Amino acid sequence: MHFIINPASGNGRHSLTEAQLRGHFPSDTIKVEFTSYRGHASELAKRALEDKPDYVIACGGDGTVNEVASCLISTDVILGILPLGTGNGLASSLGLPLDLRQSIELLRGGKVSPIDVGTVNGQPFFSNMGISADAQVVKRYDAIKGRSLWGYVKSSLLTAFQYRPSETIFEYRGHQEKLLPFLFFISNAQEMGQGLSLTPRASLNDGLLDLFIVPEINFIEKAALGIHILCRTVPKFKKGRAIQLRSFLLELPLRIFVDGQIDGDHYYFKTNKLAISVLENSLRVAMPNDPKSR
Repeated sequence: MHFIINPASGNGRHSLTEAQLRGHFPSDTIKVEFTSYRGHASELAKRALEDKPDYVIACGGDGTVNEVASCLISTDVILGILPLGTGNGLASSLGLPLDLRQSIELLRGGKVSPIDVGTVNGQPFFSNMGISADAQVVKRYDAIKGRSLWGYVKSSLLTAFQYRPSETIFEYRGHQEKLLPFLFFISNAQEMGQGLSLTPRASLNDGLLDLFIVPEINFIEKAALGIHILCRTVPKFKKGRAIQLRSFLLELPLRIFVDGQIDGDHYYFKTNKLAISVLENSLRVAMPNDPKSR
């Protein structure tokens, strides 16, 4: 087992140490490394594969998980997750315990199952991605010191006031639509972090991506959407449109580059054309024998 720990996850307040891990596993069966900067987890995971490990365990939030998991797609190496972030969207969607001791014990006795992986222009995502208001929320949220649910709410409120939709061409199943979306959210998992969801019916192993599209709406409608999100009643929001697809294309003709978010981290696409699809059952993940229903 190769553990990759992000010491900054969860605002650096988690208590996971190498000594703690060695107290749960025989010392000769594990290796532990720590990240120092964004992108470092990916570098460590690539190097870890040279040792042919059985597991590579991402110890951090959704960003750390994305970096590690991106290196394990279509390999026999199993992804383990010790959820130490503030959002932990993928971990929650998998039914993983958020308690550190329980999540460590899971690695000792859980099962292994394949899950789907989403891709946008070849870049993997495991929980969700987006190019509209959600991307702006993430961009603001990334700049906040001390991430919290309130910080997410504050970022959402500022975005609701200031975000201006951009024309988007949506191509799927031989059809083409011109949209002006306040929200164009693409999800592989049920949760997007902080226990919140825009796609509660999404599944990690159905070979489909769940889209939630909201057209340009007024501020009262934005407030109503926010309430539905916090109350976990998004399917009741009448202006929302849910659709499931295996692949589709997006183009923002009035943009040169596109601000987006991938698994809760801001991502800057140096193009205005995006090809999005799903890689079915392409990642092996350690998960509970009897995961909670999600």
